[in-house]
Amino acid sequence: MSELGQILARRGRINEGEEASKPGTHGSIYAEFKELSIPEIKEYKKTFEKYDVDKSNFIDMMELKLMMEKLGAPQTHLGLKAMIKEVDEDMDNQISFREFLLIFRKAGTGELIADGLSVIAKSCNVAEEGVKGAKSFFEAKAAEVSKGARFEEEMKAEKEKKAKEAEEARLRKEAFKAKSSAFK
Repeated sequence: MSELGQILARRGRINEGEEASKPGTHGSIYAEFKELSIPEIKEYKKTFEKYDVDKSNFIDMMELKLMMEKLGAPQTHLGLKAMIKEVDEDMDNQISFREFLLIFRKAGTGELIADGLSVIAKSCNVAEEGVKGAKSFFEAKAAEVSKGARFEEEMKAEKEKKAKEAEEARLRKEAFKAKSSAFK
């Protein structure tokens, strides 16, 4: 059976309920990748979207090829397939955002086998790009105890930021209504 045939057969089995999709792939990406801070994950999301040219939420073989060329490390077809296979947990021959984050998790633990994936991990080093709080990318591995607290603090800060934005929007609406009532 061809590669495409295998993929389609597996998708059919999943749709029929005969085979379950990978566990742990549903839920918060922030909770799953606790070693990455929220700003880091957001920065990686921007990078992922930059190379997801067709906006399918997956990086396929051609997009990965273009990405590697832009990073100055062109790969052979077999090299690209090996890169995808290393992180492709759902065996769809594409890299989802979750699988993209696996590249950085494996880079942090030294588990990467494909050289091309190491190039991606090094090129997207958030600490060099200067994202707030992202310098602790590899230091977070050593700070196991503070992971939960840091995650909670980031979530709290994110909620406070959203609440502040909502309050500002409410005040703008009230000011607009007050001004518009003067013209009625």
